Amino acid sequence: MSLSLRERDYRVRGNKDIIMRIIKSGQRNFEEFFGKVEGRAGEVPAAIEKQVKDIIKAVADKGDKALLAYTEKFDKAELGPGDLRVTEEEIRRAFKDVPEEDIDALRLAARRIADFHERQKTQSWFVQEESGALLGQRVLPLEVVGIYVPGGKAAYPSSVLMNAVPAKVAGVPRVVMCVPAPGGVLNGRVLVAAELAGVDEIYKVGGAQAVAAMAYGTETVPKVDKIVGPGNIYVATAKRLVFGLVDIDMVAGPSEILVVADRTARPAFVAADMLSQAEHDEMASAVLVTDDPELAKAVEKELKAQVKKLSRRAIAEKSLEDFGAIIVVKDLSEAATIANRIAPEHLELAVHRPFELLPLIKNAGAIFMGHYTPEAVGDYAAGPNHVLPTGGTARFFSPLSTDDFVKKTSLLSYTKEALAEIAPTVTRLAKMEGLEAHGKMVDIRLKQG
Repeated sequence: MSLSLRERDYRVRGNKDIIMRIIKSGQRNFEEFFGKVEGRAGEVPAAIEKQVKDIIKAVADKGDKALLAYTEKFDKAELGPGDLRVTEEEIRRAFKDVPEEDIDALRLAARRIADFHERQKTQSWFVQEESGALLGQRVLPLEVVGIYVPGGKAAYPSSVLMNAVPAKVAGVPRVVMCVPAPGGVLNGRVLVAAELAGVDEIYKVGGAQAVAAMAYGTETVPKVDKIVGPGNIYVATAKRLVFGLVDIDMVAGPSEILVVADRTARPAFVAADMLSQAEHDEMASAVLVTDDPELAKAVEKELKAQVKKLSRRAIAEKSLEDFGAIIVVKDLSEAATIANRIAPEHLELAVHRPFELLPLIKNAGAIFMGHYTPEAVGDYAAGPNHVLPTGGTARFFSPLSTDDFVKKTSLLSYTKEALAEIAPTVTRLAKMEGLEAHGKMVDIRLKQG
């Protein structure tokens, strides 16, 4: 379906004006708007990529010496070689300093995340064919997984849980974590979350240098098999550059939410949910798609009122102005078509019968059904993973899961009789491809075995 739009600008008077688009499907500028949303992550500036490459090379060549130098430069923390790893005493101190109510909340979230991911686990399997051949697939956990956790002004203990718990549920024996420690200080709630999630080692190192350390290994930080976890543009670029030497989860882009709503939706709910992502980042995208023009106007009014009360108001305003929109469509079927095209990280179905609309939805990282399932429950405590594909990659990527922490190996075992039965097919296909030795490796076993 070809869609376009006509947009009308609305300005909110305050510290600065917000331009909030109300868009009707079927008009001219629809493709222009979607092009802007889809391309908002953009390419990594050459200067940043060069800087990250230099950091990676330095860490690969100089190990801990480079880590300590970058930690002093970027985190203003003067650490010695023996200070990089978090001690048991630091973890015990965190449990004393963090309020018990916070620890209980983290413990409950960890348990729910573990329960959900236990249901995802896949098992090895084998099948015996009548010919005598045994075929199967062996599933084993990765040996060492590295988790990156952002630090600085904000702390993300939920990210620790969402990345570490599935790894442990999958059976990974060694989970290591890197987190920046500005001024040498770590957030206690992050340490508590790591302990509850079963993280085995924690290192006070952040940025691209942490990714490089886990990819190459240093005297202190172990080389890992896979690196997961969110980060800024430097961290994301470093993950992309070391992919192949190690595996990574994904290169995440700006946060995004798309709300599909009908006349039964509460404008205050919808506006609050849109702002929950807009406050993340100036490049975040918050979009409402509705078949009710009156709801569109009411949500616009709520956005104007609610954004003024946010501590991160300037960020939310910029996000809404650049990448936010309210799209009015003719019906919910058209709304589903738009949702599938955007393939959002978070999709809320704020409609009267969400399960009737669900079959039309093909592309989304996580789907939140009904009026009382806000995206925040998925971020923190429901159980499903909040590490989700962004930037339209939900068309082919899935949320982080236990599958990300295992490797699958095919197993084949043939008797001489089973080999004889399949030999004509194997040798015929080898001849078709001109690979003579492939056919002979079968023939020699049957003739001399």
